[in-house]
Amino acid sequence: MAATRPVRKFRMCAVSPSGKQSASVLFLHGSGDTGRGLRAWVKDVLGRDLAFSHIRVLYPTAPSRPYTPMRGALSNVWFDRHKVYQDCPEHLESIDDMCASLGSVIQDELNAGIPKHRIVIGGFSMGGAMSFHLACRQHPDVAGVFVLSSFLNKDSVVYQAVEERLQAGRSLPELLQCHGTSDDLVPHQWGEQTSALLRRAGMNASFHSFPGLHHELCLAEMELLKSWILSRLPDTGSS
Repeated sequence: MAATRPVRKFRMCAVSPSGKQSASVLFLHGSGDTGRGLRAWVKDVLGRDLAFSHIRVLYPTAPSRPYTPMRGALSNVWFDRHKVYQDCPEHLESIDDMCASLGSVIQDELNAGIPKHRIVIGGFSMGGAMSFHLACRQHPDVAGVFVLSSFLNKDSVVYQAVEERLQAGRSLPELLQCHGTSDDLVPHQWGEQTSALLRRAGMNASFHSFPGLHHELCLAEMELLKSWILSRLPDTGSS
């Protein structure tokens, strides 16, 4: 009998709704950060928490693991990379392992009575790349996926998964993608090319450029994200 993968428990930071919860957002941080750190950053940019009357916002922290771009030093990363470069192959073993682990977070929301179509998945930088894999390959029936300052490798298996699902007549989550034009860590063109390839594959994707923005969050981007989340997860009035 094959060994059962142990369920990983994440350190979790969350913003509860002011009323009755009817939806959830999973917001993944970038490499080297924490869920608590991302929440604090979002709060600093917005001047308040990313909070809703009916949506719970979850900020898990990636486990510490050796990270190849840092010469094997330990870091809070969702998966390993050979290099932070668009042409490199994906480190699928670590990506798929984390998809399975984050599935437990989604299952917890389902167990709490939140249906899959009332969940949105997204993230910043590496968290955005993780969100592509989690939403498009493993949980394509979520309400949406948002990706901030991120990209997919040129030969990503996500593109194939999107094409195969759409060719089979099955739906995919709507994508919101944002990127700063002055990003000196993840070039704007990488994000733009990712969005173009996903649209070519048939995905409903919107791409928004923010002039002068580096590898960071900004108020206009956060306000756009909040409005988009509400469009995907409207208040049903049950609260």
